[in-house]
Amino acid sequence: MSARGLIIEERSRDIGDFLVGRLIPFRKKRMVGPFIFIDHMGPTILGPKKYMDVDQHPHIGLATLTYLLDGQLQHQDSMGTNQTILPGSVNWMVAGKGCSHTERTPQKARESQEVFTMHGYQIWIALPKDKEDIAPSFHHFSKNVLPKWTVGSARYRLVAGSGFGYTSPVPVYSNLFMLEIKTTEVHKFKAQGNLKGEIGICIVKGSIKACSEKILEGNMLVSKIEDACDIVINAHSHILVFGGEPFTEERYIHWNFVSSDKNKIDKAITDWKARTFPEMVNDSSYVPIPS
Repeated sequence: MSARGLIIEERSRDIGDFLVGRLIPFRKKRMVGPFIFIDHMGPTILGPKKYMDVDQHPHIGLATLTYLLDGQLQHQDSMGTNQTILPGSVNWMVAGKGCSHTERTPQKARESQEVFTMHGYQIWIALPKDKEDIAPSFHHFSKNVLPKWTVGSARYRLVAGSGFGYTSPVPVYSNLFMLEIKTTEVHKFKAQGNLKGEIGICIVKGSIKACSEKILEGNMLVSKIEDACDIVINAHSHILVFGGEPFTEERYIHWNFVSSDKNKIDKAITDWKARTFPEMVNDSSYVPIPS
């Protein structure tokens, strides 16, 4: 550990220009740009008698970004969406003033009795204050329409937002970015001048070198400054880079609800408990608010 190393929270530490840890939010770093929550799914083996079934649950004040590395998932929501997502594609659900959804293993996979690996990320991105109450919407983008390019031997894909002179078709509402990078050889990643705002780096596979330290897969780095020090991505590595410009207002998070206004969260809690919150017409499942 560097001389300035500091344990700031379980599974996170200070190595100079970065905080190293697992997933956001950290106790001392609640958001990275507008990214407020990242849930790492798997990798896990699914098949007969073991499937993914996330029952109906609500959201407000955020957009969900689902990005799979392996497997398949069926998204359905209170807007009537029924969409299968496959690896490399993007499901982008804007909750806005409120919607509910489920995420399950597709019926075709159940009927075929196939065994497959499930691995991906569920990401929440807070909406700007003036967009928190917009009407819900859903968008799906196949991997073929996402910008991709190479830098040396490294393969880049822009999942959402803007960076390196490219813009993803995903309709974001603030200045942000999410990149996927895969390497076959050692690669120097340069953020300065290519990405704007706070930066998070998730090491899916392999390792990187940052601030003279080697960080292994399964960890997440979060920059404490904009245009953090350049990093070296080691050969045969796979990373996700995300972040953007932070909001000036604080964001509150309670269960699945995000808002700049605690009163909106309280109302969403009341409505979900009273079953007056927008619900799906083709799914009677219901996840109660944890006590």
